[in-house]
Parts: sequence; structure tokens; C-alpha cells
Amino acid sequence: MSKLHLFDMDGTLLHGSAAAVEISRQLGLEREIAVLERAFAAGELTPAGFAQRACALWAADLSEVQVAAAFEGAPWLAGIREVWADIRARGERCAVISLSPGFFVERLLAWGVDTAHGSRWPAVPIREPLEPAGILSSSAKVRIADDLCARYGLTRGDCVAYGDSMSDTELFAVVPKSVAVNADHHVSDLATYAYTGRDLRGAYELVRTGE
Repeated sequence: MSKLHLFDMDGTLLHGSAAAVEISRQLGLEREIAVLERAFAAGELTPAGFAQRACALWAADLSEVQVAAAFEGAPWLAGIREVWADIRARGERCAVISLSPGFFVERLLAWGVDTAHGSRWPAVPIREPLEPAGILSSSAKVRIADDLCARYGLTRGDCVAYGDSMSDTELFAVVPKSVAVNADHHVSDLATYAYTGRDLRGAYELVRTGE
């Protein structure tokens, strides 16, 4: 039977960081984005509210060159390409679903993931207003997973989720297997497995060993 492996990005594939942090670092806005990150973690900002504030921070100066530099210089886990290659070699599917901007998340397609889903932001350079309805949420991850299952002829029972934080809780609650990757308390009690480290192959091996 085939499987669908669903990966979060911020804090999961990215070790201890997030797309917003890496982009803001390119713009010299580390302190400003840290304030927003803390407010989001405390529940003081919704995903859409965070995105609107971040968009306002970046709008004046963000370029494609800076987005590329943020992506290339980010602290990615080792072994991402190898894990996705193994999944596809087995005839299985893999996807990334992240609340971060699609223009960052979709760069992972070049690394071999079947599909990558991020929030819908204005194109870079940002000249248009952000539409809050395009920003993903924890529940949107479940909706996208269901859509992918329908596309591939699978069910939630065929899914494995990999995540680290509050935005992954709803997805972890509806799939039979999940891996908490360098995770906080929001998902650690929900997960089937837990991995701490900097190599995705270690997290992936827990799933294969448990089959």
C-alpha cells in the first residue's frame, strides 16, 4: 500500500528557524520579526495577522535575490533530498504544507518533493496588498492533506505527518502515524514518534522501523 508523507517546514525541515526569520535576516529586520514570532507563538496574532504584519515589514525592500539568499542560507536539516528520493523510489508520495509564503515553500520542489503548498502572498517585489484569505492555518493543512489523498487515491489512514508545533496539531490528530521533529509541547504528546537532531533521515527511519 502506498503512503503520503506530509512535511511541515518551519521548525521541522528548517532547524530552529522559519522562512520569515530567514527572509527578515536578509533585510536586517531580525528584531522586528522576533517580536512578531513571539506574538504568534503566544496566540496574540493569527496566521493571517502575522502575515499581514510581516508583509508590511518586507514590502519596501524585498527582492527575489534576497528570497533566494534566505532559502539557500537557511539551516535546513541534512538528508532532505535523500529522504524524498527514497519515498518516491518506493512508489510513495511526499508533500510539504507550510503556513509560510508560497514563494519560499515552492523552492523545495527542486529538491524532489512531489508537491509544495504555502500561503498565498503577493509576488515579489511586493506591490499588491496581502489577501488574508490566502493564508493557511492548522485546519488548512488537514484540508490540503485530504485534497492530496483524493488526488493520489489514498486516505488519511495512509498518511504520515512530520511537524514540530501548534500549526501541526490538527493534522497530527487525524493521521495514524506522526513524527514530532525537534518539537514543542503542542505536538509531542500527539506524535507516534519523536526525533531530536539535524538529519531528516533519522526522523524518517523511525517511520520505516515501525512499519
